[in-house]
Amino acid sequence: MSAVSSSSGAVQLSGLASGIDWTSIISEMLTIAKAPETQMTAEQTTDNQKNTAYQYVGTTLTTLQGDITTLSNPSFFQSRTTSVSNSSVASATASESSPLGNFTFSASQLASDSVQLGTSVASKPLSATNNVSSVVIGSAGFATPVTAGTFTVNGQSVSVSTTDTLQSVFDKINTATSGAVTATYDSSTDEISLNSTNPIVLGSSVDTSNFLQAAQLYNNGQNAITSTSALGGINLKSALDSANLSTAITDGGSGNGEFLVNGVQINYNASTDTVNDVLQRINDSAAGVTATYDGTSNQFKLTNNTTGDSGISLSDVTGNFLAATGLSGGALQTGNDLKYSINGGGTQISQSNTIDASSAGLSGLSITAQGLGTTTIGVNSDTSTISTAIQKFVTDYNAVQSYISTQTSAQPGSSSSATSSVTAGLLTGDLDVENIAFDLRQFVGNVASGSSGGVQTLSDLGITTDGNDNLLTVSDQTTLNSAIANNLGAVENLFTNSTNGIATNLNTYLKGVNGTNGTLANDESSMTKEVASLATSITNLNAQITSEQTELTNEFTAMEEAINTINTQKQYLNSYFGGSSSSSASSSNAAPTAAGSTIG
Repeated sequence: MSAVSSSSGAVQLSGLASGIDWTSIISEMLTIAKAPETQMTAEQTTDNQKNTAYQYVGTTLTTLQGDITTLSNPSFFQSRTTSVSNSSVASATASESSPLGNFTFSASQLASDSVQLGTSVASKPLSATNNVSSVVIGSAGFATPVTAGTFTVNGQSVSVSTTDTLQSVFDKINTATSGAVTATYDSSTDEISLNSTNPIVLGSSVDTSNFLQAAQLYNNGQNAITSTSALGGINLKSALDSANLSTAITDGGSGNGEFLVNGVQINYNASTDTVNDVLQRINDSAAGVTATYDGTSNQFKLTNNTTGDSGISLSDVTGNFLAATGLSGGALQTGNDLKYSINGGGTQISQSNTIDASSAGLSGLSITAQGLGTTTIGVNSDTSTISTAIQKFVTDYNAVQSYISTQTSAQPGSSSSATSSVTAGLLTGDLDVENIAFDLRQFVGNVASGSSGGVQTLSDLGITTDGNDNLLTVSDQTTLNSAIANNLGAVENLFTNSTNGIATNLNTYLKGVNGTNGTLANDESSMTKEVASLATSITNLNAQITSEQTELTNEFTAMEEAINTINTQKQYLNSYFGGSSSSSASSSNAAPTAAGSTIG
């Protein structure tokens, strides 16, 4: 007998007093009561599966709708492709408005940008005189800062620190080579020279200082080696007033320096802004130029961001930035305009190497000159793109039809018996989905009005159906390609005709079926509501069963308690009356009474 809990919390044993296994009775009753839940849960599962199926149908229709949107646009069939006989002369692109045909393009001069070149020596030399005994190499203004370490001359190691003077380094070279190599500095050229009676050999793989590179001293197999260019350079990361410029930069003494480039105001502070800061400020402005510093030529440059023969205007307002960097005192290297001709016509001018309808007069055609010479540019219909789009439409149309067919058709079961079972598709009998499949087939079978050249249906493009299903097949690729190449207008009409074009009508249809308030959206909403309703019913059923279980348990427990009370009273009476009769009989030798016999 099983244990249960009474409503009062006391543990009772099922049938202990009554002899009835009422917990089993309750369990069987509850099992029967829960039977509807199994059915409702199964219905929920099916509804959720249907919802998933509706969503997948919608997804495949959305993909198909993308194809249809493309094919319903007449301009798509005007897609162009270009060919260039000599790509080193030009490249070209064409839009749907470009006229078909071949064009000859010739370029006799390419467009280039104008450059404002600053004066060639923007930085100070290492020393104003040949005496470099007080020139500390760590702060001497080398274009490349010197690092401490060792370097090698004629196989001898020379050790330097950034606090050494340039003269002390010269002395160390002389000492290390036992006087064989002497070093000097020429302030007029800002260069260092090494001299010896024998060829000089510089550097080794174990050098740790860059002195030789900073001094621009490189092996030449000769007895004399001289720096390849002036050594003083601009420190781009230093503040303007300590960047080693040959002319000190000032900002008017207020930190509010200002200059104009092409009329655009640029501000600077000589003590807090670095050279890089100001160059970047110019580049980020609307001045339309790129500012750079060329360490090799030791000069600043401003380069127009656009090509063509145009100048660059410069003006210091407060301070002398442009003058100190040599930009205002430099020379303008003017750019060139593109000089070209089309189809052997007269020479035309363009500031840009790219010409379009606005300059060349060729609608939709853009040509970019790459070099000098002549090339033939062909503009043709983009038949490959059009063919690919039509074939993609067929593929995506078949994906919709195949899925719908799978979900609405009865499938053979897995039984191996003579009479095999048949399983209905998830959406079998769903007229909404079956109608979509039917309607799609009707639309693709349309005959387009106004067509000419024998292209009125998809079959005229080599796209057929076998009549056994709703699928399409590109059965003749040659027919499709030929129609696009030779009768593109009729192909366009087949899809885009405003009255009965295949793509036009399908586009309208799919917007209704697959839209926010379309058939599929309504079906999904209906399934979602039904699933929610079933969930509510299951919750209510379980609540009712729980309540009934509690009520039945309490009733049976009360019965057990009542029977138990009666049995207790019976035992008491038995004990009481049975004990009194026995005592009387013993003393009087009388027979048991009828009453005592009955109770006993």
